[in-house]
Amino acid sequence: MKKRVAVIGYGGQGAWHCAQIMKSDVVTLAGTYDIKENRRAAAKENGIFVYDSNQAIFADNSVDIVVVATPNDVHEDLVVSSLKSGKNVICEKPVALSVDEFDRMTAAAEESCKLFTVHQNRRWDVDFLACKKVIDSGEIGNVLRIESRIHGSRGIPSDWRCKKEPGGGMVLDWGVHLIDQMLQLIPETIVGVNCVCTHITNSKVDDGFRLELDFAGGKTAHIEVGTYNFLAMPRFYMQCSDGSLYLEDWQRPAHIAKLTRWIEKDVTPVQNAAGITKTMAPRDSLTLDEYDIERPISDVHEFYRNFCAAINGEAQQLIRLDEVRRVLCVMEACFESDFKHQTLKVNI
Repeated sequence: MKKRVAVIGYGGQGAWHCAQIMKSDVVTLAGTYDIKENRRAAAKENGIFVYDSNQAIFADNSVDIVVVATPNDVHEDLVVSSLKSGKNVICEKPVALSVDEFDRMTAAAEESCKLFTVHQNRRWDVDFLACKKVIDSGEIGNVLRIESRIHGSRGIPSDWRCKKEPGGGMVLDWGVHLIDQMLQLIPETIVGVNCVCTHITNSKVDDGFRLELDFAGGKTAHIEVGTYNFLAMPRFYMQCSDGSLYLEDWQRPAHIAKLTRWIEKDVTPVQNAAGITKTMAPRDSLTLDEYDIERPISDVHEFYRNFCAAINGEAQQLIRLDEVRRVLCVMEACFESDFKHQTLKVNI
C-alpha cells in the first residue's frame, strides 16, 4: 500500500514534491498547506487538497510522511512538530541553519521512533553520477583532486535567498549540494577548510564562494559557486593517477583522457607563445586514449522508494543523518574561515 504524504509549503520546491508524489509508485499525495493564500489557491487549481493549517496535517492520522518545503529558518519547528505528531519526516535542504538546530531535530526523531531524512536530491544529478561511476570503476586510477563548479550570471533571486534571516546565500543554497556530492566522491576526513565568500551583487549574504578542502589522505577538492559569471567554467574537472575527467555541464557526457603508456624520451618540443616547450607538449594517441562515457540513467523517484523501504524496515536510508550533519559542519567552517580570512585546521 502506498504511503500517504502531506507537503508543508507549496512554493517552488513544495510544488515540485507534490508533482513527483502524484507520479510515484510508492507514495500518494494527501494534500498540502502554505501560509500564503495565493499558494493555497494555486494548489487547489492543480487539483490538490489543501489543509486548513499545519496543525490539521499533524492531526491527520492517515498521513505517514510529512515533507517540509519551507524557508530554512522555520524548518526546525515544523520538523520537530511533525515528528512529535507521529509522522516520518523529509526536510528540504539545507535542513538547518546550524549544527545545534539539526541535533535537536535528530533528538526529536529518536524520541518519536520515526524516520527523518533530508532531500539531498542532487545525488541523482547525472553529472555527479558520471564522476562517481568513474571513481568507483577505477577507470583512470585514484583521485588526486576534484573541482566542482556551478556558475550563473543572474545574481541571487529576489526572494528569501537574498536575505540572511531565512538562510539565504549560496553556501546554504548550492553549497549544501556541492559539498554533499564532494563528500560522497571523497569519503575521507577533512583536515583543512579555506573559504572565501563573494558579495558582488548582495552585501547581506554571499552571492558566491570559493572553497578549498584538504583531506587526510592527501586528496584536495575545490568547490565554487558564482552568480556573476557570464562564461561558466566546467561543471567538473577531476585529476586522477591514470588520467583526467572533464565534464562541461549536466547536459553533456563526461570526457575521459586515459593514460595508456608513459613515454618521455622522444618528446618533440612544440612552439608555445614566444618560445618552445617540451614540458607542455601535448600527448598523442600512442600514450593517451580519449573518449566520452555514456551518461548515467537517473531516476529521482528512487529517493521516495528508498525512504518508504526504510520505513518498512526493508532498507537503510540512502541519505544518512550523520552524512547530513557532516555537511553542516563543513558549512559552519566555511563561514568561520571566511570571517577569519584563514585556513581552518579541522577534523570533519
